Amino acid sequence: MLLSNLFLTPGAKLPLYTFSKSNAGYALNSFAGKQPCSPFLDALFKAWEERKTRGLFHHDITNSPMKILQGELGFITTLVEGRDQKKRPTEFKIDQVLQPFNKEKFNFTKVAEKEVIFLFEQGKTSGTGYFECSSTTDGCYSPNAILINVSPIGYGHVLLIPHLLDCLPQRMDHDSFYLALCMAKQAGSRYFRVGYNSLGGFATINHLHFQANYLEAEFPVEKAKTKEIQTLESKVKISELTSYPIRGLVFEGEASLDDLCGVVSLSTVLLQKENTPFNVLISESGKRIFLLLQCYAKKLALGQVRQELVETQINPAVWELSGHLVLKRRKDYEVATETSLSKLLAEAALPENQFQEVKKNILSSVVQRICKS
Repeated sequence: MLLSNLFLTPGAKLPLYTFSKSNAGYALNSFAGKQPCSPFLDALFKAWEERKTRGLFHHDITNSPMKILQGELGFITTLVEGRDQKKRPTEFKIDQVLQPFNKEKFNFTKVAEKEVIFLFEQGKTSGTGYFECSSTTDGCYSPNAILINVSPIGYGHVLLIPHLLDCLPQRMDHDSFYLALCMAKQAGSRYFRVGYNSLGGFATINHLHFQANYLEAEFPVEKAKTKEIQTLESKVKISELTSYPIRGLVFEGEASLDDLCGVVSLSTVLLQKENTPFNVLISESGKRIFLLLQCYAKKLALGQVRQELVETQINPAVWELSGHLVLKRRKDYEVATETSLSKLLAEAALPENQFQEVKKNILSSVVQRICKS
C-alpha cells in the first residue's frame, strides 16, 4: 500500500517513536571503541535489518567494499557499482535551490508502506517511547516519518521526512532543522550523522527530507582544522574550515539546541534566498554542525568540469563533501588516493571570493537577528 493511501485508511497503524524536547539525550564517547546503543538506534537498526532481510534494498551495502585511505584527512571510500542506475532519477532543474513541489513527480507519498521504519514525533511526557502499532489517522495529522533509503550508502541509511503529507519542497527552515537535530540527539552516537542536501547540492527529490546513516569512523571534515570567526552571546561559536578541500562554516559550542538551530537555520534560509547550493552535516549528536558550500552541479551544467571527473559519476552531496565517497566504478575505487579525491572536492568548492561574500552576509544576518531579539 502506498503511503498516500495508507494515511487515508481508517484505523491504519504504523510504529511510532516519541521523543521529548526536554530530554537530555545520551552521553557521547570518543570515536575510539564501541558505544552503547541508544533506544532510538536499537529500534532503528532492528527495523532496518528486517527490511534488509525482506530484500527491499537495491543492493547489500553490508557486503560493499570499504576502506579508509592513507593520508592526513583519511578519506573513506565505498564501492557500490551501478548505484546511479538503480537510484530514483532527479526530476527538477539543478540551477535553482528553491522550486515548487510538483505532485506529478516522484515524492515520498508514493513509497510503499513497507519502506517506513517508524513515525517520529514529540511526545507529551519527559521520556521517550517506542510503540509497535500507533494510529496514524486522526483527521488532521501529517506525520514525521523515517523511511529506509532503498539505495543505501551506509549501514542504517534512512530518510527523515518532516510532515510527510504536507508535501513540502526541499526547503530547510527552523522547524524542519530542529526535527533533524532531535533525531541526531536521540541517536546519541558520534557514528550516526544526519545530513541535508539542497537542490543544486545534489538532492535528488524535491520533497523535504534529511538523510542519516551509521559509520564507525571519524569523517575527514570532522577532524579538519578550523579557525574561529565569532562567538555569539547565545554561546554559538562560528568557525570556518581551513586546510580542507571544501569551504564551509562550523557551528558549535555550549549553546542550547534551540539557539544552535536558530543560527544555522537562519544561515540556510539566507543561502536559499540567494540561490546558493549547500549541504549540512549534523555531527556529534547535534552538538556540531557543518555548513558546506558548493557549485559542482552548476559547473557540470556549464560544461566546466573536467571529463575525467565527469566519468567517475560522483555527485558530491553531503556524505561526499564530508569525506565519505561512494564510488560507482571499481577502477576508481582501486586507484583512489587522498590527493585525487581532494582534487575532486576542490572542483566542487565555492570559489574563495564568493565564499567570503557568503560568510559576510551570514554573519551580518545572524548578528542583526540577535540584536533585534
